[in-house]
Amino acid sequence: MFGSNKKKETTKTSAIMPSSTSHSLNSLVEGTIVEGKIKSQSDIRVDGTIKGNLTCGAKVIIGPNGYIEGEIKCQNAVIEGRFQGNLNVQELLNIRETASVSGEVSYGKLNVQSGAIISGSYRVSSQDGNGKSKDTQRIVSSRSDAQNIAGKAQIKEKVN
Repeated sequence: MFGSNKKKETTKTSAIMPSSTSHSLNSLVEGTIVEGKIKSQSDIRVDGTIKGNLTCGAKVIIGPNGYIEGEIKCQNAVIEGRFQGNLNVQELLNIRETASVSGEVSYGKLNVQSGAIISGSYRVSSQDGNGKSKDTQRIVSSRSDAQNIAGKAQIKEKVN
């Protein structure tokens, strides 16, 4: 009589959900292969395969079964699957424990979970107090280099 019959809605938030600014999510499902250039202003989730260049004005999510070979330029990224190539993330790069990332990587902030496989060149791109870009580069070539970056990350060993 005095109560409300309306049900309260609950919402879950996650790093894998679309960013709040875009309100939309492009999705490439498992089993789909795209070759070429892709450009998006909204978030994009890849559970299939991309061979080529991806430019995104928001967040790129590579799902556990996703694979990208080529170049990515984006604001934020969450990687659970595999990536090989050049990766330029302006803000936060989140590499999950199931990920394998190799190549030249540039980021504002980096989060690597234990169990992730990383190799290649990792560079911090940020701005100093004067608004000028300053880069710090770190080449990951051994297990100890990766542990300095990511704690207990696993490394693909290079064969020369």
